[in-house]
Amino acid sequence: MTADMIFVFTLLGVTIALFLSNKIRMDTIALLVVIVLALSGIITPSEAVSGFGNSVVIMIAGLFVIGEGLFKTGVAASAGNWLLKVGGDSEQRLLLFLLPVVALLSAFMSSTGAVALLIPVVLSMARKSGMQPSRLLMPLAFAALIGGMLTLIGTPPNIIVSAQMREAGFEPFGFFSFTPIGLAILIVGTVYLVFVARHLLPKTEIRDPDNSHPSLIEFSERYATHHQLHKLIIQPESQLAFHTLADLGLRSEYEVTVVGIQRKGTWLSSLMPVLANTQMRHLDILWAYGDEANIHRLCQALHLRSLDFHDAELAKVNETFGLAEVLLPPSSTLINLSLKDCRFREKHNLSVIGVRRNRTPLNTEFSHTKLETGDTLLLAGSWQHIQQLEQHRDFVILETPAEMQEIPATAEKAPIALIITLGLLITMTFGFIANITAILIAALLMILTKCLSLNDAYKSLNASSLVLIAGMLPLALAMEKSGALSYVVNLLANEYGHASPLMLCAGFFLLTSLLSQFISNTATTVLIAPIALTVAQMLGIQPEPFMITVAIAASTAFATPIASPVNTLVVEPGQYRFADFAKVGIPLQLIALLITLILLPIFFPF
Repeated sequence: MTADMIFVFTLLGVTIALFLSNKIRMDTIALLVVIVLALSGIITPSEAVSGFGNSVVIMIAGLFVIGEGLFKTGVAASAGNWLLKVGGDSEQRLLLFLLPVVALLSAFMSSTGAVALLIPVVLSMARKSGMQPSRLLMPLAFAALIGGMLTLIGTPPNIIVSAQMREAGFEPFGFFSFTPIGLAILIVGTVYLVFVARHLLPKTEIRDPDNSHPSLIEFSERYATHHQLHKLIIQPESQLAFHTLADLGLRSEYEVTVVGIQRKGTWLSSLMPVLANTQMRHLDILWAYGDEANIHRLCQALHLRSLDFHDAELAKVNETFGLAEVLLPPSSTLINLSLKDCRFREKHNLSVIGVRRNRTPLNTEFSHTKLETGDTLLLAGSWQHIQQLEQHRDFVILETPAEMQEIPATAEKAPIALIITLGLLITMTFGFIANITAILIAALLMILTKCLSLNDAYKSLNASSLVLIAGMLPLALAMEKSGALSYVVNLLANEYGHASPLMLCAGFFLLTSLLSQFISNTATTVLIAPIALTVAQMLGIQPEPFMITVAIAASTAFATPIASPVNTLVVEPGQYRFADFAKVGIPLQLIALLITLILLPIFFPF
């Protein structure tokens, strides 16, 4: 063993120890590795920082931008809503739908790309359902890695072993040659991740600054309006039809505030906020705030009928309009005016549905109450108008609800974002152009079509994940150039040289899986596949089971966060520690090993 080998092994050991200690941030450790390698002389300083220009890092950065575009346009939220609808509020049921979806995507495109695109979806689901991202993201990453085992193009190791077979004069693997073993691992792995791993996954706090905002329900309870939202239909004989709210003075006469309208049973832009000049029609459905007595009085006087509504309808309403709390400063021009006098809805396109004075809600009859300095108002209206509140100097925004963070900033661009993403998936599946080119084009199109702004694109880049990946790539290069990789391979190959074919396959699986935890699975496969092929030829047995074993094992990068960019991507949003991956990943590796050894003799006889 040379001095360079000893140095690299020592550096690898220290790096792993620091990761396990969880005392230093992982991206900081990665930067330290870069500095040490640059000073060591084993690789050049240029090679030590080459990871920051690596195509994998650039691809992941582009996928962050695409994912943010899906979030800003509401596509991610819509996908999350669908999954929540079919999965409900059950963590297990949700994973049973989510994991096959990401595995199927990974079977035809980059697993890194599939995870990067789905992370915003999962985070959106977690926020809406109250689930912890740490309970969803690691299973998502592992399912993506397993998905790569399903087809020839699912992951580079599959393509490499097939090419090795062709070069050696054997029949290369077909598109679905890997499917029987990969599918079995996916089925058993999904059961493990859904029903067993949940006891091993960490329960971390949801570290999201948006959670400091109260919810819409909390706002309503604060102003005693939580039971005052009603759904009313304008009957044919109602005199409200063909009039505006201002014409009939509903607020001043009945102490009822109408904030939204639904027409002819279809949503107008999901839900149209009612403005001062909005004209009512027969059979319009109105969403209004008011207490039971005033609502009953209004219905009797104007021939309206109250309708029941369910949670799904309320969720739809909350996507279009919401609430905000504002404070009246001494300089406000609203001081000493009543809501009727200041014509609040006409000026601001928002309705006041609650007033608090000295932290106490006023009763519902506050239309004629003169406003005072320090009063806080609860405003209701469209999210668009709520977002414009900052432009007004008559009041100071105290709080906006947490749900406001979920409102897509560019919802009208959702079809464009979806087309761009589908085009990317098709391009990556059929290989029309290089993946990195396709991803960069898609990211640029997201910006040029205004699905997100350039500033939002920069903010979307998860710097800690990118630095971690870029910093660890040179370590794999140092292991290769120092001869450390070849030393390990030859040492273990000699130990298993005289074992039975099945035991040899087990040995190659363990070796490949072990190395894949610290260097790229592509590099591992390139190194070990020729050795496995040579051993099979020396023993006079079929090489297919050995090559399949190497390819499957290379995709079992479950035990460390640096084993694959897929794992690294979920570290920050999931708040995982280094040891969390080993705790959940090692049992999954053993499951994959056991299934492979059982099925190899059936589908690929020796």
